[in-house]
Amino acid sequence: MLKNDDNWKKKLDLPTKDDRLRTEDVTLTKGSSFEDFYLKRELLMGIYEKGFEMPSPIQEKTIPIALLGKNILARAKNGTGKTASFIIPVLEKIDPTKNEIQALIIVPTRELALQTSHVCKEIGKYLNIEVMVTTGGSSLKEDIMRLQKEVHIVVATVGRILDLARKGIAKLGNCKNFVLDEADKLLSPDFVGVIEKIMDFTHEERQILLFSATFPITVKDFKDKHMKDPYEVNLMDELTLKGVTQYYAFVEERQKVHCLNTLFSKLNINQSIIFCNSVTRVELLAKKITQLGYSCLYIHSKMPQKLRNRVFHDFRNGACRNLVCSDLFTRGIDIQAVNVVINFDFPKSSETYLHRIGRSGRFGVVGMAINFVTFEDRFELYKIEQELSTEVKPIPSGAEKGSESFWKKKAPLGRG
Repeated sequence: MLKNDDNWKKKLDLPTKDDRLRTEDVTLTKGSSFEDFYLKRELLMGIYEKGFEMPSPIQEKTIPIALLGKNILARAKNGTGKTASFIIPVLEKIDPTKNEIQALIIVPTRELALQTSHVCKEIGKYLNIEVMVTTGGSSLKEDIMRLQKEVHIVVATVGRILDLARKGIAKLGNCKNFVLDEADKLLSPDFVGVIEKIMDFTHEERQILLFSATFPITVKDFKDKHMKDPYEVNLMDELTLKGVTQYYAFVEERQKVHCLNTLFSKLNINQSIIFCNSVTRVELLAKKITQLGYSCLYIHSKMPQKLRNRVFHDFRNGACRNLVCSDLFTRGIDIQAVNVVINFDFPKSSETYLHRIGRSGRFGVVGMAINFVTFEDRFELYKIEQELSTEVKPIPSGAEKGSESFWKKKAPLGRG
């Protein structure tokens, strides 16, 4: 019926059009449309109803190649549409009439697994495809019961899917689509051996898709060992997002909360994510922010999984304006309303810095990253600027010429 309906587009339940200005990170394309990829009509319906209008550069480069079955090594900035770059071809290739796991998407954190499975279900809602998410910290018994029913795509964290595969509960023998998101983390020395063990359970003629913003030497080693003639995409002419303006404030440790209070009172924050370097500091800062009278949630790896899920869900749905977190939340988390990221504690590496500030300025919109830098952090700041070839500007004070553009214009508003 859909195939013969020429007016199918007019019947779509499209979200409100997002008219925010976008940067070249997502607009510098050849002008392809999703229909140019010859996707199933039902898949196109899910794509458009998700709010996607045109493919971003990384989607335009990788989706047609992935549909041909080639291995892909893709490097693009955080927040430029990497997730849909692998979800769309995976959904297109699934045969819903076969009751078997046909695709495995592995991600490094539980929150990213929940988000990725949610996007899979939204885009694939007209395809009759069953998507399952399985992570450590969730009920093993529930996973076992779920896998006794029909499952086509599994989104998983590393430890849980290896456990299920070893027990013979997750049968991956017919799984030909193998995706690693945030591949630099998953192929680090801590994980690469486990990833190879999981891969051994999948079909020997599998297609491997690797996506990340950074590709260290461990990724090259994995590519050389396991990926035959991979198609390589590198859209990283620069590492930081064009739409994210970066600032720093030199502060003493005891001044940080006061400085944060000043930012809250002067900036028009839609939603903010505030990073600390330890679990203890996350909880202490969240308590301080609440005492200052601002709405605040916090999340870190030591919290029970059910509570983490609830916090993630509430913040994503706009129930709270500010989220304090550890580096648990640096990878892949896509919350469009976040327009300000604050490094309350300055990160210890350029990789962590890159992933943290990538939580703002998602999909080409403008955002802001503000760093609190102590005397001890000053060399780290310089090192990160050099390694990322980026400029982190000092926050203008109220008396400085040109400071009005920072304070009066305020942080660019995202969609609520």
